[in-house]
Amino acid sequence: MRCDLIVESEPSHSARAKQLSAMFDVPPMDKCRMEWHGDIPIEASGWNVGLIVGPSGCGKSSIARDLFGTDYHPDLEWHGKSVVDDFAASLPMETVTQACSAVGFNTIPAWLRPFHVLSNGERFRVELARRLLELPDPIVVDEFSSVVDRQVAQIGSYAVQKFARKHNRRFVAVSCHYDIVDWLQPDWVFEPATMTLSRRLLRQRPSLDVTIGRLPYSAWRMFAPFHYMSAKLHRAARCYGLWVGKTLTTFCGVLPKPVSNGPKKGTAIAGVSRVVTLPDWQGLGLAFVLMEKLGAAYGAIGKRFRNYPAHPAFVRASDRSKYWEMKKRPGTFSVVSSAGRFGGRPCAVFEYRGPLMAVSEAKILLSVA
Repeated sequence: MRCDLIVESEPSHSARAKQLSAMFDVPPMDKCRMEWHGDIPIEASGWNVGLIVGPSGCGKSSIARDLFGTDYHPDLEWHGKSVVDDFAASLPMETVTQACSAVGFNTIPAWLRPFHVLSNGERFRVELARRLLELPDPIVVDEFSSVVDRQVAQIGSYAVQKFARKHNRRFVAVSCHYDIVDWLQPDWVFEPATMTLSRRLLRQRPSLDVTIGRLPYSAWRMFAPFHYMSAKLHRAARCYGLWVGKTLTTFCGVLPKPVSNGPKKGTAIAGVSRVVTLPDWQGLGLAFVLMEKLGAAYGAIGKRFRNYPAHPAFVRASDRSKYWEMKKRPGTFSVVSSAGRFGGRPCAVFEYRGPLMAVSEAKILLSVA
């Protein structure tokens, strides 16, 4: 691709403009003119994700329009009483939910709210989902991640590139932020300030420093609004959390569920009652990191560890994992334990089958004697 772009405008001859020119000794001009010239070999090899990046005023948006057309970034309209109502009517509901989950917009109660009440991070992600489903290739997003917290921007970048590669879409982010590069994993990066294009090899996303430990029951209040089913959690639940750095991001409540019949009657099961990742951190698999650590700990002290997901994306992710064995496919069932009644909802049953930790380490994590 070749860029030969000239942007001209008539200079102002107002009294204020003349005063400003005199103050800073700006020479008189017949035209205000900006130019960009150069080859941009985007199509030299296959790609799914691209990034146009640089400081404000360097020509990112102008070059994006020149390369991809004037209508590359159409505005989306949001008029529905819930954001899922705003997706194209021709899209099956399953497709909509998969796209929302894929970009880290996983909080089902938020799917049922109108766009204008969502947080900036939630708006950012649901807009990505709609563009990925409704717009033709290449999907170009100007001011990508500019209105959200940088952590949200990085996680959202990682989520959108995964979707683009999985579905063989072409996605281009236009941004002034370089901190998303390692998360977006672009196949090419174009910098208008120097008119240079570089290619990158796909690599692992940056690692996160995580810690896991016990939480008081009161911590559930922070996570309850974002659970996809119910804000209720049994008082007998043992609560655990996952921190990224010093930030608490993920919650897991675990209840005892003894087997009441069959060959393993009396075997103790530790069952996940509630697991929630806060919206700004969804899309990184932190819930699985937490549950697998707990599975390794409970298994080490002789208990079976199970999860009972109803969220379709959660079921699919569990089924793909090498550490979880499906014991029951999604369906309506009911389980009774000494801690109370579970069930009456369509869900799958998965049991942890991964490596176990040392018994001494497990007892410290689980706070058992």
